[in-house]
Amino acid sequence: MVGETIMETAIVIPARYGSTRFPGKPLEKINGRTMLSLVVDVARKAAGKSKDIAIFVTTEDKRIADHCAEIGVECIVTPADCPTGSDRVLKAVKKSGKKFDVVINLQGDAPFTPPGVIVKIIKAFIKNRKTDVVTPVHLLTWGELDKLRESKKTTPFSGTTVIVEKDGRAVWFSKNIIPAIRGEDKLRAAGDKSPVHQHIGLYGFRVKALEKFCKLEQGKFEALEGLEQLRLLENGMAIHTVKVEEAVHAGIDSPEDLARAQNL
Repeated sequence: MVGETIMETAIVIPARYGSTRFPGKPLEKINGRTMLSLVVDVARKAAGKSKDIAIFVTTEDKRIADHCAEIGVECIVTPADCPTGSDRVLKAVKKSGKKFDVVINLQGDAPFTPPGVIVKIIKAFIKNRKTDVVTPVHLLTWGELDKLRESKKTTPFSGTTVIVEKDGRAVWFSKNIIPAIRGEDKLRAAGDKSPVHQHIGLYGFRVKALEKFCKLEQGKFEALEGLEQLRLLENGMAIHTVKVEEAVHAGIDSPEDLARAQNL
């Protein structure tokens, strides 16, 4: 699907079994298939026939490694004590013994990610060689914003929003819905789009940027919000966003999210 990328790219899928909120999450089934197998399919569709894109899963658990063997995807076992998914991805890249220019961190709990979103991230790196980090966002319609507000009544830490500058640079991320909106009735009457961007939990890193990120200490706001991307902003690292028109189902963080996914 991507064609010639002119750079070595890895799509790495961190799939931790020992989630505090939802143990065994990657092996949970949606419509008869494991969440992880659906995510692997997304990666394969995004890579298409490109020889420059490698795909592998990284986990701390033998049960997930065994499942990877069943579905025919390479798996790299990494330590259970990796502080973040990004640390796990970097350890897997280094353990692979291969050299990559760009790494796509495709979360193992995001089975509804459109393959085209990954393609957009890769193309952003090809277009601008100075870009270090890329992540996708979606400008919510008022209807989509209403649904996000409703879901946060029961699962307040599901779904992340982001402030985006005109040049595409991310200013801030939050589990709260940002920005706050005054005069909402007037804005609703003016058009279908709200001013709220939802963040799609998918990242692309230049490998050097990922190495720098993993050496930094956890930031104050990163710890408060539970969002590791804030560490980048707290340390002056730029995050470039790519906008996607289609609404993308957020990652599955809880059993409640899984139930909503089943309804899709």
